[in-house]
Amino acid sequence: MSERYSTFTPGGTGWLLQRITAAFLVVVLAFHFFQLHFVNHAADVTFAGTQARMENVGYFLTMVLFLIAGAFHGLNGVYNALVNQGLKGTPKKIVFWVLVIAGVALIVQGTYVALAMAGWS
Repeated sequence: MSERYSTFTPGGTGWLLQRITAAFLVVVLAFHFFQLHFVNHAADVTFAGTQARMENVGYFLTMVLFLIAGAFHGLNGVYNALVNQGLKGTPKKIVFWVLVIAGVALIVQGTYVALAMAGWS
């Protein structure tokens, strides 16, 4: 029988943040689907409607936190999956920094778009 192997140290910061972001993403994704598929049907979602929703500070903050949590959760998961597959040494450091730069770029660009949609930029 295979043994359990994970780069996450149970109880460690990375382990905890992965679980917290997962729980947050499940709740916010449910809200997002409800809002954009049941309250506003896909055919009724417009640029103006998106701008109106983003002008609400609570909605804006929720969507920016959704972006940050999703970026962290996804990129952290990819990194740990690669490490679990045996990535180590210099390639591990390179992959880490490429993912950090990609994550920061994604969050900066996504926040910029959110600010523009809210009319705050």
